[in-house]
Amino acid sequence: MTTLPAPVHDDSSCRSRRHARAQHLVVADERSLVDLELVLATLPLCASGRVFIEVPDETWIHRIQAPLRMTVTWLDRSRRRGAPGTAELCRPGTAMTRSAIAYADEMLCGDESHATNITLLGGYVATADIVEHLTAVIGIDRDRITVSEALSQYV
Repeated sequence: MTTLPAPVHDDSSCRSRRHARAQHLVVADERSLVDLELVLATLPLCASGRVFIEVPDETWIHRIQAPLRMTVTWLDRSRRRGAPGTAELCRPGTAMTRSAIAYADEMLCGDESHATNITLLGGYVATADIVEHLTAVIGIDRDRITVSEALSQYV
């Protein structure tokens, strides 16, 4: 049996249309911005996908470095509401949970879901809810989901 050499992964190969691109879903909150920047800095140039960052208000929003094919969405809790049909304010973790689950339901289907790398850097409740949805509803292997080290023993 002949084995093919491993594909070269450098800047020029990443620009090729035939190059397989890694799909990523990254979710963070205001407490994990430093970890988020480290994660984004380690992604290859060819990475594509979504980054959701939940923050208390617009004063937290700033320019963040991400690969060109990654879409960054800031989720300002002060401009969002809690449970549908209520006037309650958006609690921490609610916006990122809704966004990650909605994105996953729409975009991570079929074979594509198994080629997606998921990094969850938010709080425990949001992370647990997202992991449960991704594994139980969409069928993504738990091995494909990275959570912050502090939560890894719980989720």
